[in-house]
Amino acid sequence: MKQSVISQMTIEELKEQVYEYQRSLEKLRSTHAITPLENPSEIRNKRRSIARMLTEISKRNNQVA
Repeated sequence: MKQSVISQMTIEELKEQVYEYQRSLEKLRSTHAITPLENPSEIRNKRRSIARMLTEISKRNNQVA
């Protein structure tokens, strides 16, 4: 997910997306352990998107406090 899209989302939306991305990342990892994925870079992209969203959440929480 692009940073421009992430910055336009609310904190609640970000938290929901983080949860969904974490669930899909777990599924990708388990699938990859059984049979190799066709595009293993999906795992890296999901992990980085989660990190971007968590960073945005913490940045907003620090601005409020």
